[in-house]
Amino acid sequence: MWQTVDTTYRDIQKKSLEQWLSEMEKHEDVAVRGGVKLTREYLAHLEQEIANLKESNRLKEDYLKKIKTYKEAGNR
Repeated sequence: MWQTVDTTYRDIQKKSLEQWLSEMEKHEDVAVRGGVKLTREYLAHLEQEIANLKESNRLKEDYLKKIKTYKEAGNR
């Protein structure tokens, strides 16, 4: 019974943020426009960090499964 994760709310949040950032790119204040670039770079960094953590977690889970299988095989 595998269920897919509903990401509808997160998708709406992301689209809303992207729309707002696009509007802020047209702002007359240079500091605001510069903040848009900084924000986009930071979001990209966070997404990469999440991907790295997920991969690390997957590797740990695989390793623990192998250890469990090895121990079960040794106890028989």
